[in-house]
Amino acid sequence: MTVRVLVADDQDLVRTGLSMILDAQPDIEVVGQAVDGLQAVELARRLSPDVCLFDIRMPGMDGVAATRELAGPDVEDPLAIVVITTFDIDEYVYGALKAGARGFLLKDAGPELLVQAIHAAAKGDAMIEPRITARLLAAFADSRTTPPPAQPVEPLTSREEQVLITVANGRTNAEIAAELHISLSTVKTHLTSIMSKIGARNRVEIAMWAHETRRLPR
Repeated sequence: MTVRVLVADDQDLVRTGLSMILDAQPDIEVVGQAVDGLQAVELARRLSPDVCLFDIRMPGMDGVAATRELAGPDVEDPLAIVVITTFDIDEYVYGALKAGARGFLLKDAGPELLVQAIHAAAKGDAMIEPRITARLLAAFADSRTTPPPAQPVEPLTSREEQVLITVANGRTNAEIAAELHISLSTVKTHLTSIMSKIGARNRVEIAMWAHETRRLPR
């Protein structure tokens, strides 16, 4: 199945380069390009892409606001959005993830990680670039000024706690299965249960909750 992608970036060279990388993949097609968040939201609603790739800093409407419009908590049928930025620590990144983005990449991540993030988002998974996952989420969890996150409706099992930590450390389903010596289907079952218990919609929200509740060792 071909993954249909919308690319939004206000820099012509960056937008064109990202589109060329994705279009070169046999199972990815760039169906639209936007120069800012306003155009991105309009095109996304009209084209219904499988995945949106949004720069965080854009004029008019930035990537955070565009993500919230298309994938926020109040959106009935949220789109899969991957945010991309030049900055590895950026106050906008956490906002975009809270707004519903399914992945986060740096612009120097390279074609391989870019393609992986698009495929992960299309499958309903989420990917944050491994080299910054823990540092980014921990930094923003430490700077929280809002009330603490809600506790699970029922306690996580010991296995679910293990899966939670591996997700927060940026592991894929296959890596979790190998690390914990369980099947892929069992990993998915645990993830579904965790999301239900903590009120998360995707892997990114699972990872943020793990950091905000201090589940990870210091």
